[in-house]
Amino acid sequence: MNAQAPSRHWTLTSKISLFAGTFLLLSLLSVGATLWISWELQGGAGAVNVAGQLRMMTYRLGVSQAEGDRPRMSREVAQMQAAIDLLRNGDEARPLAVPWDAPIRARFAEVLRQWQTLKPRWSAPAAASVVPRRDLDRMVASVDAFVRSIEQRLDFWTSMLHTAQMAMGGFVLVAFMAMLFLAYLHVLEPVGQLARGVEAIAAGDYEVRVRVDSSDELGDLAQGFNRMAAQLQAVYGELEQRVQLKTAALETERRRLLALYEVSALVSRASGLEELAGGFTQAVQRIAQADAAMLRWTDETAQRYVLLAAEGMPRGIVDDERCLAAGACNCGRSRPGDGAQLVRLHRPGQAGATALFDRHTDEACVREGFTTLLSVPVTLQQRLLGEIDLFYRAEHPPDPAQHALLDALAEHLAAAMEGLRSAALEREAAVARERTLLARELHDSIAQALAFMKIQLQLLRSALRAGDPQRVDTAISELDAGIRESLADVRELLLHFRTRTQEQDIEPALRSTLQKFQAQCGIEAALEFNGRGQPLDADVQVQVLHVVQEALSNVRKHAQAHHVDVRVQSLPRWTFTISDDGRGFDESAVLDDAQAHVGMQIMRERAAMIGASLQLRSTPGGGTTVRLELPQTLGAGDDAPALPATDTLH
Repeated sequence: MNAQAPSRHWTLTSKISLFAGTFLLLSLLSVGATLWISWELQGGAGAVNVAGQLRMMTYRLGVSQAEGDRPRMSREVAQMQAAIDLLRNGDEARPLAVPWDAPIRARFAEVLRQWQTLKPRWSAPAAASVVPRRDLDRMVASVDAFVRSIEQRLDFWTSMLHTAQMAMGGFVLVAFMAMLFLAYLHVLEPVGQLARGVEAIAAGDYEVRVRVDSSDELGDLAQGFNRMAAQLQAVYGELEQRVQLKTAALETERRRLLALYEVSALVSRASGLEELAGGFTQAVQRIAQADAAMLRWTDETAQRYVLLAAEGMPRGIVDDERCLAAGACNCGRSRPGDGAQLVRLHRPGQAGATALFDRHTDEACVREGFTTLLSVPVTLQQRLLGEIDLFYRAEHPPDPAQHALLDALAEHLAAAMEGLRSAALEREAAVARERTLLARELHDSIAQALAFMKIQLQLLRSALRAGDPQRVDTAISELDAGIRESLADVRELLLHFRTRTQEQDIEPALRSTLQKFQAQCGIEAALEFNGRGQPLDADVQVQVLHVVQEALSNVRKHAQAHHVDVRVQSLPRWTFTISDDGRGFDESAVLDDAQAHVGMQIMRERAAMIGASLQLRSTPGGGTTVRLELPQTLGAGDDAPALPATDTLH
């Protein structure tokens, strides 16, 4: 198949439009001709019908005249005149028209002549004007001749209609054959050539070309196919080289993705700064194929850089640069937004050295054979955190793709370091909170007991000097009671800070707490648990248990109670109520002297930590009630029915 120049200048759309337009025009002409002939036939049929009625009207007039019915004759004469006028003028409302020609006109003229002869005689009132039978027959004969002439004309138009229909059938057949031929010539054959060309291309014959026979759309498609085949032939000739280049590029991308994955896995599993810095430095040295790598960190001022990790760097340089002043050499000069920077290292006085180099020496690195420094800033939200320095002994050309990869790795490192810093701050804050709570607990319990025992010791010393045995015994008894109280406070404090919730539900933890409380102080305790709401989170359970334990501790120390009730309501929200039958106290006094009641302040702070509210109700001699109410939450257990369960610990 060889390409040739197009021989026509018709587009495929123009060809189809020309053929379709010609076919449509001829079809409309044929249909119009048949419609016109059909109209003529219908009009002639209507005229035959009306003309046939003239015969009947003629005989009816003869009968009416014979009977002497003059009114009926007048009506029938008018009807017959109307029929003749209808034949002469036709009817536009329906297909009724005489197909006039010379014979028909002559026959109609004879009918008119006969009618004009008979009409006056039928219209005259005298009996002498009776029309004889022969005149009636003559009138009927002229009507019959007129009808036969119309029928003959209709036979002609019927033959013409059949001829036109046969012609239309032949035209449709010829048009169909012409359509097939033109479709084959202008569509099927060009498409077939293209299909054969595609098969040849699929078989590996890139030299195949298709013949371009026209300038239409299929001709343009054939030219496009030829251009595509030429390009494929050219591409196939260089395919092996391109595949090698593409394979190398894909391998490079694979290594870079692997590096990103490796660093991401490292920063996710690193548990400390030393592990993260060392692992990252080793990874980035291997990824960048550097001879040495150093990771430096700085503060907000960026005036000093602390060395976190180094790989491949001589020990002397590492020891000398553990804390590097900014600008002392080409290291420590990064700025946020600069990206990776490539620096050529020179000896002092060497060609290419600058005055800046003479002031800030890199001589130690040059002595070790390093010629190139790649400095990558570590930034987070436009804030400089540190710097990655990569050293090369051989010439290292700029590689924008590698620089972009190192910038991405530096972003991962910055996020990981910030995460470690945030975690450390959070742990420090948690320790500070626990220490604050511990200090308050010590202040409220052991510190007060120690102060009391100090006073008793002074009283004991005074009693010993005075030689008063009774006062000595009293002081010793008070000291003994104070020591016992302190030991109880220490045990309770240890119990508070060892509290952990290993259960999914808080109910077992509350039961265990009440059992220990009853065993320590002998006060009867009961737990009433209503409903099965959404389980509490572990951190919320710890704070709730601490609040309950603090309330029980206050009962033990101050209430002088015989019975304690702990009621838990989980629906529609978690509510914990601790009630005792002790001596109670004046609420206003507690509110006015909050510093003297550190336990209540601690309970309120713990409640605030979990977004709960704490209410205290007490009256002198009427016991005390502490109510802890958690914020309402929705969960799978919110719609569960309440199942009351009341247990008394003995």
